[in-house]
Amino acid sequence: MNIQFGASLLSWITPVWTPEAGKYAIEKTAKAGFDVLEILLPASMEFNAGEVKQQLKNHELGVVCSLNLPKEAHIAFYPKVAERLMKQAVDKTSELETDFLCGVLHGGIGVFSGNPLTENEAEIITEVWNNVADYASEKGVNIGIEPINRYETYVCNTAENVLDLISKTGKNNLFLHLDTFHMNIEENNFYDPVILAGKKLKHIHMTESHRGMLGEGTVNWDELFNALKAIDFEGNLVLENFSSSIPGMQQMVSLWQKSPHDAEELALGSLAFMKKHVV
Repeated sequence: MNIQFGASLLSWITPVWTPEAGKYAIEKTAKAGFDVLEILLPASMEFNAGEVKQQLKNHELGVVCSLNLPKEAHIAFYPKVAERLMKQAVDKTSELETDFLCGVLHGGIGVFSGNPLTENEAEIITEVWNNVADYASEKGVNIGIEPINRYETYVCNTAENVLDLISKTGKNNLFLHLDTFHMNIEENNFYDPVILAGKKLKHIHMTESHRGMLGEGTVNWDELFNALKAIDFEGNLVLENFSSSIPGMQQMVSLWQKSPHDAEELALGSLAFMKKHVV
C-alpha cells in the first residue's frame, strides 16, 4: 500500500476559512506528524492560494482540497451554479500545485426533494460531472466524490451510488471518496464497499462512529484495513474527527456532547491508531 496520512482542516478549526485559522491548521498538522492537510475550500473561494502554498512549503506539508456543495449549488436544481463553483475549486486546487479535489460533489448538503434520486436528476449530475472532469483533466486534477448519509442528502448515500454515476460519465479522473462515519450508517459493512471500488478509491475520511477518538466507537476498523490491504490501497487516509474544545465546532457539526479529548489529543491518538493498523 502507498498511503499518505492526513488531517482535515476540521480537525483543528471550524469550517470558516480565514488566513489566520488556515495558518494555525497548517502549523498544527505539520507538528502532529501528518503528511497532508485537507483544506476545505470556502464556497466564496476567498482564499489566497499563493500564500497558503508558501506556508505549506515552509512546513514540508502536502495538501489536497475539498469542497462541499452548499444548498444553493445543488446540482440537480442549479447545475450551472454547481458547475461554476466546482470549476473554481479545481482552479484553487491547481493553484496549490496539488492534483486532488474531493468532497460532497453530488448535491448540496441538506437539500431534499422528498423522493429518491430520479433518472433525470442523475442525467443532470453526470452531465455536470462530465464538464467538470474535462476541465479538471486539462489542469491535471483528479476528483473524489463522497457519499454521505440519508439525513444529509438523498443523492448519493453509498459507495455504489457514486460508482454507478461515475460509470455513466466514462471519465477516468473521477474517483470515490469514502467516509467511515457515513459508511457506519449506510453500508452493510466496511469491507465490501472498498473491494467494490478497488482502484477507484483514492481518499478516505477516517472518523469514528461518534466523531471521536479512532478505536473508541463502533466502526469495524479491522474490516476496513483488511479491505485496504486486499486492494493494495494507494491514496489518502485523512482524519476528520471533531472536538468540542474547538470554539464553534459544537454548533457547526451538531456535536452536542462534550468531547472527552481535545483536538490535539484526538489528532495524535488517531494518527497513532492509523499507523498501527497499516504497518
